[in-house]
Amino acid sequence: MTDTTTPTDASSNGAVQGAPPAPGFRILVQYVRDLSFENPKAPESLRVEGKPAIDLGVEMNAQGRPDGLFEVDLKLSIKATAENTPVFHVELVYGGLFQLTGVAEKDIEPMLLIECPRYLFPFAREVVAKATADGGFYPPFMMDPIDFAGIYTQRQAQIARAPNEVGQA
Repeated sequence: MTDTTTPTDASSNGAVQGAPPAPGFRILVQYVRDLSFENPKAPESLRVEGKPAIDLGVEMNAQGRPDGLFEVDLKLSIKATAENTPVFHVELVYGGLFQLTGVAEKDIEPMLLIECPRYLFPFAREVVAKATADGGFYPPFMMDPIDFAGIYTQRQAQIARAPNEVGQA
């Protein structure tokens, strides 16, 4: 008895030829689309005692392009205040250009609004940390990880409730 092997394509890391590609994405490029940093009370704001109150806003947006690629934007808004006085305000739109492969139609939206932002987040976090450090804050502001799946689920629940709320009004 002889062993037989299934031919594989060396360029696909051992995947069987003719098999559909495994679902996934490639990031082709990532970039800062927009960045704003304000330190309106400098230099007094640099002497704040204790931790300032942080108001963090997160938005994810995605859109398809005619070339079959997808643009994904992660928008972060961070406002820090101490005793009702602004300390700093950072707004960042960090984007990426993604190519999806083997993703079922029903899974495209979750991939674009959960997995792609999850990939972009560490880089956006570093931009925010550098901006606050360059603004004179030490230690720089380091955002905690964000639950993009939770945000997506909450957004889907709001969309599902919206028609019912309109009908009741």
